[in-house]
This record gives sequence, structure tokens and C-alpha cells, in this order.
Amino acid sequence: MAVLASAQALTERSALDLARAIRIGETTSRDVVEAHIERLEHMHERINAVVADRYDAARADADAADARVGATAHVDELPPFFGVPCTIKESIATAGMPNCAGLVSRKAVRIDVNAPVVQRMIDAGAIPLGVTNTPELCLWIETENRQYGRTNNAYSANRTAGGSSGGEGAAVGSGGSPLGLGADIGGSIRIPAFFNGVFGLKPSPGLVPSTGQFPTAETEVAAKMLTIGPITRRAEDLIPMLRVIAGPDGIDPYIREATIGDPASVDIAATKILLSEDTSFVPVSRELRAARLRAAEALEQAGATVETVSLRSMKRALELYLAVLKLEAGVSVADLIVAEGSLKVGLRAGLKRKGPHTRALRLLLMSEWMTGKMPQGSLRKAAAAREAFEQEMKAAIGDAVLLHPTHPRVAPRHGRTVGKPWLLTTTAVFNLAAVPVVQIPLGLNPRGLPLGVQAAAGQDRDHVAVAVALELERAFGGWVAPTDPQ
Repeated sequence: MAVLASAQALTERSALDLARAIRIGETTSRDVVEAHIERLEHMHERINAVVADRYDAARADADAADARVGATAHVDELPPFFGVPCTIKESIATAGMPNCAGLVSRKAVRIDVNAPVVQRMIDAGAIPLGVTNTPELCLWIETENRQYGRTNNAYSANRTAGGSSGGEGAAVGSGGSPLGLGADIGGSIRIPAFFNGVFGLKPSPGLVPSTGQFPTAETEVAAKMLTIGPITRRAEDLIPMLRVIAGPDGIDPYIREATIGDPASVDIAATKILLSEDTSFVPVSRELRAARLRAAEALEQAGATVETVSLRSMKRALELYLAVLKLEAGVSVADLIVAEGSLKVGLRAGLKRKGPHTRALRLLLMSEWMTGKMPQGSLRKAAAAREAFEQEMKAAIGDAVLLHPTHPRVAPRHGRTVGKPWLLTTTAVFNLAAVPVVQIPLGLNPRGLPLGVQAAAGQDRDHVAVAVALELERAFGGWVAPTDPQ
């Protein structure tokens, strides 16, 4: 094994740092890949994050990468993540891998062609290790299904890893992957990133194609709320990964050309930081309020101006969000299940306790049925208010960065979020507002569970939110490796 100049373990370094080390011969891709496979295997019994692996193929890919380094005269010309492992949410098409999104009726599905975002990561030199767990149809913030079972938090097997990118959050949070591809329609990147102590970016709408994702958005409004994005162990990888996966693919009609800025160009001392108040009917825990205040103080010490802003309109966010999903999703949960092979689902069959569906999905089916009985005029009125809410939120943020809680509590015990849609309010507000937002780890609480905060910026100012993440990583240390299971 090559001798490392850095004392930091291979499974603790950023992807960019690992790629640099591989290019200059400080280590090899094979050593980096082996270290991460070993970590995933060591943590598997605790977390159950990777549900289908390609470890042998990844080793072969790593050997090929090392051979290319040896034969390349100008190693600086190699792609940004050359020789570095990554993991991918199972709902995002990856060649040779399953793509059931936790639905038993899709268990035999195998993918022949990579989703554009997966191919772009491979073209950027990344080596997929496998695909990671999701809740059924990616429709809840706890990761459990009848096909793969339950994914546990990287820091405690008794607590949820979040969802719907819960497997990604746990894989990255465990140290088993420096980079992960997730997707977010109401917090599905940021909640798992928060619960597992890592970074997660929901990009600006229209940057990253959703082609090859199952299920995906069917309408323009829903597509505006759903986006694929990065989950990373170190903040410096967020924007480089976004640059790799962003841009039109000729298939997704809602993706546009856009310039992604450089966090290094952001002067924190010239940045206004907003602290949101009066935003939710669900009180945020004292420890998370204190963590956000410490983050604001650290930014203030770096020269930023900090102000408090009342955002009472956020209290309506969940109502608007659910109405928009109901009217704009393009297909119902029940229809999706029927289309994928559960031909006898119906409401009654779908709600059977010993059936193929989890309690979370059964409750969603019931909620969908009940919502269908509501006056359509009320739903349309709420959905019509979405655009006004989006403009109001964008105006409130302006050129500033808004610090907002990621979740009302640290990672809860399993089952504590099921049937409680109001817990989405703190994250779904930014999908509704159509702005970029990054989840930032802020160390651990006395029980060893991750603390964190969101930083939201204006549209196409993803790099500004990430600049705040980089500053807070410097102040608080960022991701903390969890203790090994005994």
C-alpha cells in the first residue's frame, strides 16, 4: 500500500483530495476503493445501506484507473473524481443494478443503461460501489421496504437514517463513500444528510436532469420541486459534483443551461445571514436552536452581518406543498403500484398489514384516498398560491443566505416520523420556493447524534450556500466519523 502524506484515513478525506492523491501517486485507486469497501462491509450489519454491490467490478475499475495513471504523461488532465468510489441511490438507474425503489413488484428489474447523472459521474472518473436503500417509491423520510429491509442511522442502529435517500446518507455518514447521488422533492437529500452528519445539496431547479430516476416527476411544477443532487462527506466536493451532473441531457425537458458559480468567489464578510423565526407550528428543539445560533455567531466572527427575519408565511408551506403534489404529481401512488405489478392493490388490499407494503406507504395510500375526497376547489386554491409563495420566499432571501433548521429534532428512533407529514415543513419549504439549499453538519450532541442546519440562497446561487457550508465546516469540523460497531 502506498504511504500517505496525510495522517487522515482514506475513508475520511474528501473526494477531490483522494483524486489528487491518486494522480500524484500518493496512493492508488485500488487502495482507496478497497478501504471504502472494507468500511461498508464493516458497517453493513449496523446500517444496511448498500442493497446491491458491484465490489468486484469496482476493484477491476480501480485497477484500470491505476494503469491509466501510470500511462498518462499529464495526470492533471484526468477528470476531477478519477479513481474515487461513489454510491448511488437505488432509484437512480445504474447499469447492472436493480431499480425497484423498494417496491417488491419491481424486484426483478435490472437496468441496462446508466441514468445521465450516473454516466456523468463515471465519465468524471468516479467508480460506483453499489446502490443504496430507499423507502417504498421514495415516498417517506424513513428508509424501509419489504424488499431490502430497514436502513439504520450511521451513529445509532436504534435511529432512522432518514429518507428517501436514507441509504446514501448512511453510506456516506458511515465513512463508506465520499460521494453519493441522492434525490430531493421535500427533504430527501437534506434529512438523511442531517441525520447521518454529512453535507447534502438540493440544487436550484432545472440544473440536473431526472432522466432514469424511478419514480420521477411528470409535470413541470413537480419537476421544479424534484431534483437529483450530491450527498458528500466534505463540503469541498459539493460544487464540483454539481458541475459534473448538471446540464441538459436532451431528454429531460425541464433542464436548462446555467453557469454554476465558485464558492471561492464569495466573500463571507460581505454576506448577509438571515435567521428565520415564526416559521412553523412544530417547535424546534433547544439543542438545534442553540446549534443554529452558534453557526450564526461563527459566521458573524468571519465578518458576516446577521439579522433575524420573521417568515410567518412558512407556516402555510406544508399545506401548499401537499396540495401541489396532489394536483401536479401526474400520477397517484396507487396508480404507480398498480402499474408496477401489484394488480390487486386497490385501497383495501394496499392497506393490509401483512401485504407487500410498509406502514408508511399504507398511510400514504389512505391519505391519498382521503385527499381525493376533499373539494377540488380547495386543492386548486392552495396550489395556485404556490407561485406567490415562491416569489415571496425568493424576495425574502434576496442576496442573503437563510439559516433554517433541517428538522425539528435530531435523528429520531425508528417509526417516530411515520404518519406525521408536518415534519416535512422545515425542508419542503425550499422545494416549494424553488431555491438551492445545503444541509451542513455542526458536530454531535452529548448523545453522539449529529446536529446541523440548512443554508438557503437565491436561485442559481448554489455556490453562495456552499460557501457558507465551507466556512461552517472550518469552524465546526464538519463530518465526524462514527464509532465502530462492537
